[in-house]
Amino acid sequence: MKQKPHILPTIIIAQFACTSPWFAGNTVIDELILKTGLGEEIIGWVLSSVQLGFILGTLLFALLMVADRFPPSKVFMVCALLAALCNFALLQETIIKWTILLTRFGTGFFLAGIYPVGMKIAADYYEKGLGKALGYLVGALVLGTAFPFLIKANSWGHEANTVIKITTAMTLIGGLAINFLVPNGPYRKPSKKLNLSIGPQLFGMVNFKKAAFGYFGHMWELYAFWAFTPFAIAYYNTKTGMDFSVPLWTGIVIALGGLSCALGGLISEKIGSRKVALTSLAISGICCLLSPAFFMLPPILFLSAWCIWGLAVTADSPQLSKLVAASATGEIKGTALTLATCIGFAITIISIQLLNYLQTITSANFLFMVLTLGPALGVWHLIHLEKD
Repeated sequence: MKQKPHILPTIIIAQFACTSPWFAGNTVIDELILKTGLGEEIIGWVLSSVQLGFILGTLLFALLMVADRFPPSKVFMVCALLAALCNFALLQETIIKWTILLTRFGTGFFLAGIYPVGMKIAADYYEKGLGKALGYLVGALVLGTAFPFLIKANSWGHEANTVIKITTAMTLIGGLAINFLVPNGPYRKPSKKLNLSIGPQLFGMVNFKKAAFGYFGHMWELYAFWAFTPFAIAYYNTKTGMDFSVPLWTGIVIALGGLSCALGGLISEKIGSRKVALTSLAISGICCLLSPAFFMLPPILFLSAWCIWGLAVTADSPQLSKLVAASATGEIKGTALTLATCIGFAITIISIQLLNYLQTITSANFLFMVLTLGPALGVWHLIHLEKD
């Protein structure tokens, strides 16, 4: 079935706009440290509070089967408006630690109705070519997470308030666009009743379990890599005497992942989602293992290596989501995506906090090697996946 030409661009733009608050707090972390008087230990907690909110949000959405029982475009809009409100709260002149953590938690909670629900909306429109559609969609999410860093890197975006105001406005516009321009898709099959045992049923499906575990391995690495890329660049500057812009290069490394998601989606049309995900996981796993050597490279090669890693670490994400969606029937597709996303993000809390701890007891040269566990787990399960 041929879709109206505005549908996919609208979903992509809305996903980009509405995920921009994800890293907004980390982008202005220096200003938040000054406001609260806390030290650098807040870095891990600011991102982890977003992740924790997202985890609890996706868990609740999955248990209540929200994306399958209610019109997903309306769910997306309401959550976008509430996420924007939480993000806007960071503009307060006087702010304490718990205000930051609670508002970031709220942002994460309502992002649970944006990221996986956006994928569900795409699945409702694109029964064929879903790998390509999700490639563009997750690419938009990656660009959205990079966008606050790119704002901060510009002369007009140095003020913390500018970052927060722009990402808040974008989220409001994206939510409204989805609601008014993207109605229920032709392949939507709403669930008529609540099924609280859906989780165990899903993990009883062999293909869902293997695709999900591939996704979990990917998530062990992804957000920890993103969260500590600024730390890695700052450490390289200190070690070598270079003066690379931390927000600019962090934004570039993350944004390159958006490009690889889109390219991976196009390639998946020819070789399949499983092969794209396997290749991406293998390359990023090798980067984890080689990361101590990256810090010994000349400046241009260090940045090149980190950019290659940024490309590889995300290309598998939409294809793993496609494999998860393909393993479930239409009535529970949204719940399958939400549940896998929930568990995947719970895993990010562990890896982020592990790196947060390891940076206090080990050299940054060896910090990222522990992330190798994720790609190794993902590769193992995808090798044994029965079919694409």
